[in-house]
Amino acid sequence: MNELITTIKNLSRPLEPRPTGLPLRLEALDGVETVLFDLYGTLLISGSGDVGTAAAVDSAEALTRSLIVAGYEGDPERAGQLGPELIRQEIERRHETARTDGIAFPEVEISRVWQKIMEEFQKLDILKPDESPDKILRLAVEYECRINPVWPMPGAAETIEFFKERGLRLGLVSNAQFYTPLIMKALFEKTIEKLGFDPALCVWSYKALRAKPSIELFQTLEAETDLSKAVYVGNDMLNDIWTASQAGCRTVLFAGDQRSLRLREEDKRCKKLQPDAVVDDLKQITELV
Repeated sequence: MNELITTIKNLSRPLEPRPTGLPLRLEALDGVETVLFDLYGTLLISGSGDVGTAAAVDSAEALTRSLIVAGYEGDPERAGQLGPELIRQEIERRHETARTDGIAFPEVEISRVWQKIMEEFQKLDILKPDESPDKILRLAVEYECRINPVWPMPGAAETIEFFKERGLRLGLVSNAQFYTPLIMKALFEKTIEKLGFDPALCVWSYKALRAKPSIELFQTLEAETDLSKAVYVGNDMLNDIWTASQAGCRTVLFAGDQRSLRLREEDKRCKKLQPDAVVDDLKQITELV
């Protein structure tokens, strides 16, 4: 994993958030014992506004380069041209299968998707057979970092540290992939645990194979904390604010970056929905809780 963390560091460059101009609502939040965060678009500036694969951002050039650097032999340019569409199709196929099984908002484990795509390339005689699982992980990281560059949101480290020192429990509920915790370690230079997050309060969509706005992601935390005494901070009115509120959390809409702010005004679930507070700087949350 250290090699993957080094790869992430080498491919990452500073990003600046883009102001949204959304009116703030800095309402005090009393009685909070647990602070839960979204990641992409909240604690992390996201170049695509989401997890790269979830945002359907694709690039033939990025894939070609990723295949070369990861060490795959054959015709990487041809693979790069075909790959993004194959990835989209494979993700949708897995989503459809999951929906048939009753999962309303399915998630994939992206390394399994990449394994299937590599098998397809080999069948088409585009790439030489290569069974190395390490190369699959390297490829996934190389591609994600190219199509969805990320960087810590201003004030993220200070806000996390503030609540850690205050003794509040910290957690994450995130649409994410296996490389997301590695990205956090690479960019914050600490593991999730060392930053102060309680592993029992960290819910990852790729492990649950469910994505927000699945309320079940939050409900898994009910055995660990009283959600009525928890506040959830996120940038998406549907995935974050609606979902967390349905699970009983109080909510803070983070409107700090135009790339990732999702108001979802056309969605009936969000039309009359109001977060408990609206901030555009993460450090503002420390004045509310």
